[in-house]
Amino acid sequence: MHQGTPSLLITLGALLLAGMVMDVVARRLGVPRVTLLILAGMAAGPSGLDLLPADADAWYPTVSSMALLMVGFLLGRKLALPVLRAHGREVLWFSVWEVLGAAALVVVALVVAGVPLPLALVLGGVAPASAPAAIHNVVDEAGGRGPYTETLLGVVAVDDAWGLIVFSVLLAAAEALLGSGSVVEPLLFGGAELGGALLLGVALGVPAAYVTRWIRSGEPMQAEALGLVLVCGGLALWAGVSYLLAAMVLGTVLANLLHHDSRPFHAIENVEWPIMVVFFILAGAEAHLGELKAVGWLGGVYVVARAAGLMAGAWAGGSLARAPRAHRLWMGPGIMPQAGVALGMALVAGSHLPQWKDTIMAVVVGSTVLFELAGPVLTRTALKRVGEAAR
Repeated sequence: MHQGTPSLLITLGALLLAGMVMDVVARRLGVPRVTLLILAGMAAGPSGLDLLPADADAWYPTVSSMALLMVGFLLGRKLALPVLRAHGREVLWFSVWEVLGAAALVVVALVVAGVPLPLALVLGGVAPASAPAAIHNVVDEAGGRGPYTETLLGVVAVDDAWGLIVFSVLLAAAEALLGSGSVVEPLLFGGAELGGALLLGVALGVPAAYVTRWIRSGEPMQAEALGLVLVCGGLALWAGVSYLLAAMVLGTVLANLLHHDSRPFHAIENVEWPIMVVFFILAGAEAHLGELKAVGWLGGVYVVARAAGLMAGAWAGGSLARAPRAHRLWMGPGIMPQAGVALGMALVAGSHLPQWKDTIMAVVVGSTVLFELAGPVLTRTALKRVGEAAR
């Protein structure tokens, strides 16, 4: 027996049991279980009681990838043609304008506050990124059903694609202003992420849709669906493209080619929650509270400007789409959570602008802690205020 096996099994078992307890407590308190799971991770991690094994942080990248792959795949179903016919106009306008609103307001606010323009551009590029896992889980927990919910999940599904484009353009602009490095490289990075994810999702999804029709429901379907999602993620990581977007495209292709056959999605839903429990607790453990102290006034401006930009952009997009007033008012708060995608962008930005790497990471990591905790509460509140939370 491997020396670390007992520790691994005990830790995983304890995390799953903690997730069960947090689920019960969340229902009693009426707060999102995501927030409680992240708080539990903070309490158990290095910032708290330091109860997790020393090698627990090494599990996070794998668990995070699996969780986001499943979420991306399930969100892909929200881009099926029947959903787009019903809510596509709102999804397009909301997603475009909340991305532009968050990026623009963060850039303007930081420049007014005296931040150098290249640094403001980079942080503005990170601002629109959301947290698909947290939003999807809050919707599922609340039993969200209705036009607002469908639009919100559609916006989440395409949000990071638009965000990646804006990030690549603003990073290229920042490098052009500094005269350092290749301006073309960030644009190629964004194009490769999007184009590669699209090609991979389609290449796997088309033949998988044909094969799925011949697979029995139950365990064979579960094995096929989970195998497809994991292979998609592995190939995306190997090719250096966005695994979240690749999984989303895979789900979209299957949803459109299989029409009313939802078996692959139900199969993933049946195994998703245990992975999500471990993911959110480890995410909390990775969130070091000391980063909040390092954020300072710069982080405060970023947080306020991002929140205001999302809400203003959502209101503008909803107005152009002629969405109901409640949707315009609550789409911004609903999309507020921010997590891993933003951290990935921050790492890329730091590698291109090493002189500001520490500042970028401090602001993004510190603000992410706040948005991870408060964001799910706002999403659940939004669902309740529009009358689409069943529980």
